[in-house]
Amino acid sequence: MKRIRLHTLWLPPLGLWLLWCNRDLRWPRKLLGTIGIALYSIIYSVIVVGLLMLAGMQWEFRGGTLPYLTFRKTLPNYDALEASRRTQTKAREDTRAGTNSYWTGFRGANRDGHYEQTPISTKPRLMWKQPIGGGYASFACGEGRAFTIEQRRQNEAATAYDIETGRELWSYTWPTEFVEALGGDGPRATPTYDEGRVYFMGALGELRCLLANDGKLIWRKPHDVRLTYGASASPLVVEDKLIVISDHVIAYDKLTGASIWSFTNERPAYSSPMLVTLAGQRQLLVVGKTRAMGLTVEDGKLLWEFPWVVLHGNRNIAQPVILSTNRFFLSAGYGTGCAAIEITASGPREVWRNRNLKNKFTSSVLWQNHIYGLDEDILVCLDAETGERKWKDGRYGFGQLLLASGFLVILSGDGDLAFVKASPESHQEVLRMPAIEGKTWNHPALEYGKLLVRNAVEMACFHIGQ
Repeated sequence: MKRIRLHTLWLPPLGLWLLWCNRDLRWPRKLLGTIGIALYSIIYSVIVVGLLMLAGMQWEFRGGTLPYLTFRKTLPNYDALEASRRTQTKAREDTRAGTNSYWTGFRGANRDGHYEQTPISTKPRLMWKQPIGGGYASFACGEGRAFTIEQRRQNEAATAYDIETGRELWSYTWPTEFVEALGGDGPRATPTYDEGRVYFMGALGELRCLLANDGKLIWRKPHDVRLTYGASASPLVVEDKLIVISDHVIAYDKLTGASIWSFTNERPAYSSPMLVTLAGQRQLLVVGKTRAMGLTVEDGKLLWEFPWVVLHGNRNIAQPVILSTNRFFLSAGYGTGCAAIEITASGPREVWRNRNLKNKFTSSVLWQNHIYGLDEDILVCLDAETGERKWKDGRYGFGQLLLASGFLVILSGDGDLAFVKASPESHQEVLRMPAIEGKTWNHPALEYGKLLVRNAVEMACFHIGQ
């Protein structure tokens, strides 16, 4: 679908202004000329935008400074969704509970965006495609199923799909409708699968534990989440605990929902908790509104803290990236930049900091001591030791990426699928093709060579296994 960036509308007035500036004129005439060009620019833009709007174009925020004009906004088609589900055959009864699951939660098993289950091919084959509800969650996989959370009219819906066919196996709904004009509507936290159970967090903080085989409710916990863009942190299972971020960090018993501990001394952000080992100590790595923190798994005690504030009043979104046994990487958009942090016996120490990579609401990956990620909407490679930029090339919108078999698998902000060789030498794109249509901010997921992608309109599965 054709899209137009608003800043392109200013090219003719800009050209006229540059021509005017090159003339050898006295300042009074230049002042009058400047006023004239400014008025012309305003009138010109109003006319052009008005004509485009009359032609049926609409505004849509896609992650950049200025919105896009598009003939079709990325909104769920509930009629098409419901019609699609009515045509699907009855779900089979087997649960495949013995299937070894790999991509069990947000950004994979370790939340690092790495897929190492099977070798992949850079020649994807479409297996199926169908409508889906709204929202920005990705998929968690288990028992041959893909689990996600969607907006379906005035309800949030926890859903399960057969990975091979795309057939909906079950859905479980509750009345919640999160609406946000700039970021978009619907739930955004990716569910988590663990030993026959799936944990879902809604945009306003509704936490539900459901059986993976039939979607029956095991337990639920409501939370009062007042984040501007909704609760986005994916639940994390650690041993017998479920770690969630709502209005603060909470640990529940994963089987019963009983509260174990809570950490209240930090405002939440949009990043998900991670289980890591830094400087020899196993811990939770959590990034809140103003700082990165290490918390003990057992009781949520603060081990260390490092100030990390996103500029212009924004909050952290991107996941930290583990660089070594005692170092991790932080990045944020809005002009903030990135930094490498080292955990020492005396506390955290900043190793380097620059603005070479600004993850806005994507997250980077580490491969062979180099960091790959989207600097706003352009792909970048950094040296993990020094922060030096090796290259910056290739526009992918405000999309998402993962790493598999030495390739970056990129789902672009416009729904394109791209494969880029993870090499510090240069940007080497080996394939780019349309995958799904419309604004796409959802992370891809990969299970047994099946690449699952979605946005607020449609979902698809591509076979990329060898």
